[in-house]
Amino acid sequence: MLEFLASTPGGATLTALAAALHLPAPTAHRLLAALEDADYVQAGDDGRYRVGVRAYRVGSAFLEHRNLVAEALPRLERLMETSGETANLAVIESGAAVFVAQVPCRELMRMNARLGARAPMHASGVGKAMLSAMPPRDVDALLGRGALARYTERTLVSRAALADTLAHAALRGYAVDDEEHAVGLRCVAAAITDESGRPWAAVSLAGPTSRLPQERLAELGERVRAAARDITAALGGLPARTREREPLR
Repeated sequence: MLEFLASTPGGATLTALAAALHLPAPTAHRLLAALEDADYVQAGDDGRYRVGVRAYRVGSAFLEHRNLVAEALPRLERLMETSGETANLAVIESGAAVFVAQVPCRELMRMNARLGARAPMHASGVGKAMLSAMPPRDVDALLGRGALARYTERTLVSRAALADTLAHAALRGYAVDDEEHAVGLRCVAAAITDESGRPWAAVSLAGPTSRLPQERLAELGERVRAAARDITAALGGLPARTREREPLR
């Protein structure tokens, strides 16, 4: 009943609610009365019932106490075990991607980013994954007006090229860093989105190009996409909003 009211703009009448939930009107009335007594719903002067303040407090408490790293770590461990590559978790902070958790692979040659290390949004897998889940106007605001820094020969420094790459990443559900931040390193990443469908973290797999050839990226991309989707759901998030097809300035 609460889920129906939460998904109904403007609330619903007793008759509409009972019909939608296939409940006898007396049963619906009894349940609504109990929820109203506990402040989970409130009745308006127009005869419509809406979600009440107590339901809002419960939801807010969930948002405040959810733990991104705790939810992500088991998925990162599974990603590392099934792929054989290092799994990472990053968030956006002050215009950069910041690594907050990592499960290193067992190979001698591996990606090793210390926790708290920062990566450029436009030239890292985790950064591009989060950018790809944003509307272009938000990408524009985050990256600023200055020139995009070049880190390797493959870094995307053209706004048009970056916009095209982000649009493709949004369609397939994961982004690729193809030696754009460090020579010899590839990465695939997918965004974790919040309750508004906006990106606030990303999960990735990274390793040397010798173990991450081009033909393996689609398989790894599906793995990180599935992990990101699971973490998003566990934290009460919604899928990323559809990107607007407009160029970055």
